[in-house]
Amino acid sequence: MLRPLHDRIIVLPDKEEPTKGGILLPESAREKPLSGKVMAVGPGKRLDNGSLAPMEVKPDDRVLYAKYSGTEIKLRGEEYMILRQDDILGIVD
Repeated sequence: MLRPLHDRIIVLPDKEEPTKGGILLPESAREKPLSGKVMAVGPGKRLDNGSLAPMEVKPDDRVLYAKYSGTEIKLRGEEYMILRQDDILGIVD
């Protein structure tokens, strides 16, 4: 598995579903999901005084993230997002 550094988070985006009418849209017409499951988190952001700011998310949290944030990567046939903690908008309960 990939181990994130600093305040980065590895997220497995939610899979896209058919429309309410059961139609699967072509890839170019679909919007990217903005939520997913946290797979791994880094140790935290290093502050100016040298200490680490604790991470607010943990593995297995479901999160919402900003639309144009992060970096998409493909690892072992699965697509993941690498985000900074600041890109996370909220944790879904």
